[in-house]
Amino acid sequence: MPAEYKDEETSPQQFVVLRRSPALPLRSFVTDICGYRETAGGHYRQIEYAPLAVPLVINFEAPFAIALGREPGKDDHYDSFAAGLYAGPVTIDSFGHCCCLQVNFTLIGARRFFRMPLCELTDRMVPLDDVLGSDGHALREMLGNQSDWDRRFDMVEAFIAGRLVATPMQGPQVAWAVERVLESGGQARIGAIASELDWSRKHLAERFRDATGLAPKMLARMARFNRALELSRRGDGNWAGIAADCGYADQAHLAREFRDFAGITPSTLSA
Repeated sequence: MPAEYKDEETSPQQFVVLRRSPALPLRSFVTDICGYRETAGGHYRQIEYAPLAVPLVINFEAPFAIALGREPGKDDHYDSFAAGLYAGPVTIDSFGHCCCLQVNFTLIGARRFFRMPLCELTDRMVPLDDVLGSDGHALREMLGNQSDWDRRFDMVEAFIAGRLVATPMQGPQVAWAVERVLESGGQARIGAIASELDWSRKHLAERFRDATGLAPKMLARMARFNRALELSRRGDGNWAGIAADCGYADQAHLAREFRDFAGITPSTLSA
């Protein structure tokens, strides 16, 4: 099918980003699929703040330098990999020779696709062969031998769909609980969720670590932070209002969470 992507050539002399929304049957499992290609030398830095998606990166050229909560060093180079959730800033450096395809999975989609507890990916970048085995190597070769991005997107969607079909779904209770936390922007009460499922808080925490890699309260904190970050990017810088809308006790509470998850203050972020 033709790619449903937008060309985000904000720096057309430096890099190109192509983004596709997944086919309808995959939208509960995949948020988007991206193609990234650098077209000129230089030092490019991206910083992601406690993202809630689980990425699969298929690299075709030079590796990225990536570090969690700090600047990358000489030993922090990663080729093709999957990464779990990390409750802090992720710094990604590249130097003009990177080209990759990235699939961003929802939490429920990642648990089903990777066929492992997501706590095994938390705070880590795990090599492709370690998460997908020989299937990962075959996928990398297939995509690398194809230069057309439309075809690459079609191929990776077919691969994802085939793997999901062959993998049993988790119980609906944990999927519902995770979605309840995310859709509430982290404001749903964890005790109330456990009570509604007739689970102990300990059992709920175990199921969350398997399904998301995090304890319920930490996932809720990340969801609330991401909601505040989203509002800040489309608002007028009214941090007191954002704090109230997102359920923080006050603006100082929001500022502490931003230091934890972004490594900077809200005012620094909006500057």
